[in-house]
Amino acid sequence: MSRNSTSPESQGLGALTIAAVETVPLRVPLPKVYRGSQYQMTHRSTVICRIHTEEGIVGEAWAGDEDHALFEIDSIIREEIAPALIGQDAFAIERCWELARPATFNILRDRRLGLVASACVDSALWDAIGKALGQPLWRLWGGYRSSLPMISIGGYYGDLEIPDEIEQLRELGMAGMKFKVGGRSPEDDAKRFAQAREVAGEDFILCADANQGWALSDAVRFARLVEDHHPRWLEEPCRWGNDRRAMRDVRILTGTTVCAGQSEMSAAGCRDLMVEGAIDVCNFDASWSGGPTEWRRAAAMALAFDVEMAHHEEPQVASHLLASVPHGTFVECFHPDRDPIWWNLPANRPKLRDGQLQLPSRPGFGWEVDEDYVERYRVDHALR
Repeated sequence: MSRNSTSPESQGLGALTIAAVETVPLRVPLPKVYRGSQYQMTHRSTVICRIHTEEGIVGEAWAGDEDHALFEIDSIIREEIAPALIGQDAFAIERCWELARPATFNILRDRRLGLVASACVDSALWDAIGKALGQPLWRLWGGYRSSLPMISIGGYYGDLEIPDEIEQLRELGMAGMKFKVGGRSPEDDAKRFAQAREVAGEDFILCADANQGWALSDAVRFARLVEDHHPRWLEEPCRWGNDRRAMRDVRILTGTTVCAGQSEMSAAGCRDLMVEGAIDVCNFDASWSGGPTEWRRAAAMALAFDVEMAHHEEPQVASHLLASVPHGTFVECFHPDRDPIWWNLPANRPKLRDGQLQLPSRPGFGWEVDEDYVERYRVDHALR
């Protein structure tokens, strides 16, 4: 994301004319299988998208963590979105977003694949805009702060012993942890969560993430069992079929702070969570749901509803978005074994200081991509 930081003032730019769209799919094997309440992961994948402009500025971003659908997302960018954008002005970000939107209209495939593809392109366009204006995106989008606490997603079943995992996260400089629950009974998971709190101490941010694993009654029982262990929030506690009303009832019955939004596909879906009174924290995922343009719409509504904003994973984009607004919470990442891309692809990723991630001051997203890492893990188009 570091390519070309020349400002428009020095070039006299009145437009950023899109000349080409390039994609580089990456697939990195994980050292072991990671299991949540209802899923498992063996690889970490992403798509790097580069927007080349006639003015010489290249916008660069990567988004998404799909594995089995990696090639399909890449194909959607190249074959459906790119042709619609060639010749367009990247500064016309809302128009470009609309031109990419038909990639989500195909009812014969998973709509989220088009959303991830759109997010890759939208993120790269914003990187180009930031470079053209000579400003980092966290500042361009609002500039509320330049650093944020970073927490790790962990507590996977069958993984490290809880004390060992928390020790590793503290050594990495993490401010806290989002702990997996929902795959066992409320009583068993409450014991695991209580152990995590005992080991971590009160100064360590600790959230519980059920990945929609429980019925309402079980979610309520868990919330009451862990109340004295001060979870920062309980994320996606209830099964998807009636989750808005169920999460509303968890909030009313227990007083627990509830977080959700990562499973929504649009800002309108997040709006409905807020109108329903289902959430205190919205963790809408820009990389899964159409890009920073759509996330910022959800964030504006959340401010009006007194709902905090989080972001599901993707720290390279999430950090800029969350730092730009007054109601942003924490940047999420994984342990280096679970997400080797975040820990290796940005060559200039800063070390955490007192649990804080300092954002780049360079224009755009400001991340310098390690080209050796790209070449090692890129998946050639010919292999499809």
